[in-house]
Amino acid sequence: MIENLKIYLTGACVAVMPALAGADTPLGTWLTPPDAKGIVAHIEARPCGAAACGVIARTFDGQGRRVETPNLGVRVFWDMTPAGTGVWKGHAFVPAHNRTYKGTMQVRGDRMTVKGCLGPVCQSQVWARVN
Repeated sequence: MIENLKIYLTGACVAVMPALAGADTPLGTWLTPPDAKGIVAHIEARPCGAAACGVIARTFDGQGRRVETPNLGVRVFWDMTPAGTGVWKGHAFVPAHNRTYKGTMQVRGDRMTVKGCLGPVCQSQVWARVN
């Protein structure tokens, strides 16, 4: 079933966003660093019209066991549109802050730096591509 889902998502991404064929794309699944409780998340990034959006799809404890958290299914970025080579700009939500920020993503191969800014104050994380 997961293999079929991967095939479906890959096909959907190619069909919906052909302009991204040669670009570093945020589409796929990304692993976040641990939060303050040691929980990591898989963020699934998909096409949303002409933009990209991402939701928390799975969460894991420090031993790699799946855990249920209130943030499952939460949209953490949306309206992300290309803004240069491997750069995407839009909106980001940080569950730990319960706040929305202007967001930027910089994709470089299998790493993506995600950054949210409120005025001149910014925070960032580096996510690793899972697939």
